[in-house]
Amino acid sequence: MEVKATAKYVRISPLKVNYICREIRGKQVDEALNILRFTNKKGARLLSDVLKSAIANAENNNGLSRENLIVKKAFANDAPTMKRWRPKAKGAAYPILKRSSHIGVVLTQEEVEEA
Repeated sequence: MEVKATAKYVRISPLKVNYICREIRGKQVDEALNILRFTNKKGARLLSDVLKSAIANAENNNGLSRENLIVKKAFANDAPTMKRWRPKAKGAAYPILKRSSHIGVVLTQEEVEEA
């Protein structure tokens, strides 16, 4: 069973968040939260909020146990880009792209081995 959570239209470049997403893919959720807690980046805080939301969805909506959850996917996709203009020499205009992203986390339940 898969459980997901997304945060849309977050004002951070997807490239900056994807660096952090690579660190938590395949990890158990408590380990992933520890990694994010000690990562000194804005994207880590945003990704941590989405991960906590996915954990809450798994526990409350699907009745899954937190100990068996692992991060199957963590991603940051492109959202609409705001386009602004900056004046340059000789009357020219230079574009500024203010990127935003859709951040998502997919959790899955780890298979428990019975002895």
